[in-house]
Amino acid sequence: EGLGNQFLAHIRETDAIVNVVRCFEDENVIHVAGKVDPISDIEVIQTELCLADLGTVDKSLQRYTKAAKSGNDKEATKLVQLLTKCQAALNEGKPVRTLEFSQEEQVLLKPLCLITAKRAMFVGNVSEDGFENNPYLERLKEYAATQNAPVVAICAKMEADMADMSDEDRALFLAEMGQDEPGLNRLIRAAFKLLGLQTYFTAGVKEVRAWTIHIGDTAPQAAGVIHGDFERGFIRAQTIAFDDFIANQGEQGAKDAGKMRSEGKEYVVKDGDVMNFLFNV
Repeated sequence: EGLGNQFLAHIRETDAIVNVVRCFEDENVIHVAGKVDPISDIEVIQTELCLADLGTVDKSLQRYTKAAKSGNDKEATKLVQLLTKCQAALNEGKPVRTLEFSQEEQVLLKPLCLITAKRAMFVGNVSEDGFENNPYLERLKEYAATQNAPVVAICAKMEADMADMSDEDRALFLAEMGQDEPGLNRLIRAAFKLLGLQTYFTAGVKEVRAWTIHIGDTAPQAAGVIHGDFERGFIRAQTIAFDDFIANQGEQGAKDAGKMRSEGKEYVVKDGDVMNFLFNV
């Protein structure tokens, strides 16, 4: 029946695509295809996405081919070559993300919002004892390697069971299941890595806040996530490494131990930094 235009429109607005597939056997849980085959499940969806992108590429190629024939539109000429490359891959059922592009080509492609050009991650939904020696999960990992995509294994049933548990009960439950943390934690970390994101903290008397920034962002850029005035009027950032903040039981302890640093505009924020921004506008 297809994925539907509204659904495809939503996907075009995302930064990455997470494919969740079944990697467990259970006769009490039916499968729409009548058998467990995570690769087939992925390929069904991927075919739909490739066809959607192919429609976009074909229309764009017609438009830019006409513009390129004038001989005066150099960008159109480049786009024709680029779109022809994408068209060939999509016709073979290959996602655009499996191709290699220069930085200039990536800039030219971005306005098209091609779905299969987006970064992707695969999540294998396994049984409680299916984290190891799982042939479905192994096949998924092999397939993901051809797509340059990471794989995270989680047990949705375990995650659902833990949802309403106290921290103490959750820790005991994980220990009994031979897991050191919830699968959701692994999923979040993998998503952050895929998107090139990291976290820094602000810690006041009343609250501690986590802020999401891109890896490589400078202190002023990090400050701008809180408020534009912080970035425009940035003076410096009082910074404590996360481990030092914890080891010294907070800001005052870290300051007394000489672990607070004053960083300027060129400082590249590190994951977990605890920061206080000084600014003037």
